[in-house]
Amino acid sequence: MPRGRLISFEGIDGSGKSTQAEQIELYLRGKGFEVKLFREPGGTPLGEAVREILLSPRGSDIAMDGLSEYLLFAASRAELTGKVIKPLLDRSCTVLLDRYGDSSLAYQGYGRGVDIDIIRRVNRLATGGLKPDLTVLLDLDPDTALSRINRASDRIEQYGADFFRKVREGYLTLAEAEPDRFRVVDASLDVDVITGQILMHIESLFNQDGITI
Repeated sequence: MPRGRLISFEGIDGSGKSTQAEQIELYLRGKGFEVKLFREPGGTPLGEAVREILLSPRGSDIAMDGLSEYLLFAASRAELTGKVIKPLLDRSCTVLLDRYGDSSLAYQGYGRGVDIDIIRRVNRLATGGLKPDLTVLLDLDPDTALSRINRASDRIEQYGADFFRKVREGYLTLAEAEPDRFRVVDASLDVDVITGQILMHIESLFNQDGITI
């Protein structure tokens, strides 16, 4: 029985990555696959508690530097990877992630200036070296992305457009460095068109295991 596949969805806030992750989950379930979708931070009791600190608008009252922010993300990631993701992959489940290690490189590294090498080292420790088999990057300019957010901004969204321009450039740099893993998708396209493009990339991944979708 082949190991399950790990697929992450990345992009700046407002890029539509969460919507696409949910669409793909529904599609694969409809095709009979065992599939689980998790968000970061989250997915475990510890992760959800960390999420409340990091992303709640109320979290704006908690001052923290970029490294402290990153280490909280890493703690949530370690818990999710060890207790949830790896056991699911071992039983051939397809795991979808709404953010994973690349988001820390883009947000806390390129966005907030935390040393990239530190993030890479701690990411390896938190994940045991686990990387996604496929990372879908929903790329969109920050002004358009932030205009799509129709709820109260969370703590990180309040950093503003200049911050998200750095994050976007960080993501594109990461994608350029690992073209075999990343697939960059234009997030300004129609939602269904985006879903179709993502499914083509997933189909190509699954074909490597002799699986059709």
